[in-house]
Amino acid sequence: MPKVKTNSSAKKRFKLTGSGKIKRKHAFKSHILTKKETKQKRNLTQAGLVHKSDEPNVKAMLNI
Repeated sequence: MPKVKTNSSAKKRFKLTGSGKIKRKHAFKSHILTKKETKQKRNLTQAGLVHKSDEPNVKAMLNI
């Protein structure tokens, strides 16, 4: 039986925390930043967590 490959895009985007949750970055922080408020840009810098309803899909891509 062949090895199961990890999804390459997922391994670049997600990290596992010590408690088993999945950490992610916020979207909308890469370009077209002039029209966004400073507060919005600052809040988008912080990492977020993957919602628990999406965790099974992400874990499947990461083979966890």
